[in-house]
Amino acid sequence: MTTGMPPFTFTVRAASPRDAAGWSSLRSLLWQHVSEDDHISETQRLLADPHRYASFIAFSCENSPIGFAEAALRHDYVNGCKTSPVLFLEGIYVVPAARRVGVARALCSAAGQWGSAHGCTEFASDSQADNVCAHSLHHALGFDETERVIFFRKRLG
Repeated sequence: MTTGMPPFTFTVRAASPRDAAGWSSLRSLLWQHVSEDDHISETQRLLADPHRYASFIAFSCENSPIGFAEAALRHDYVNGCKTSPVLFLEGIYVVPAARRVGVARALCSAAGQWGSAHGCTEFASDSQADNVCAHSLHHALGFDETERVIFFRKRLG
């Protein structure tokens, strides 16, 4: 089938310390409320614990970072899951120019392979209740919605 679109080539690999600047820049597009220094600290923290966290970066054919996925092994209860540990997608982002060509799918596939190698049989994620774009992405990536929860809190004292 011909789509009329030129092929989009990219590669995905595990994040490394040399990726910190580009990875942090991508993180700042997803989590805009976090400072650049905090993003760099967080990437270092994730890289320092490779048995608990996995991060993958997608690169364009020009070797520019175009997307990332961060995943963690969770041993606590994960809503909608029945096993432990559970691979949890902590964050995923693809630059707009590289969307809808399989980058997010490739990032999640890499994370899923890492999770399977670490004993996971379930891959979970979450999203804000009103983020319908994220819901669509999760469905497109093969995730099934398990439940909806609204969290409450009350200050004491």
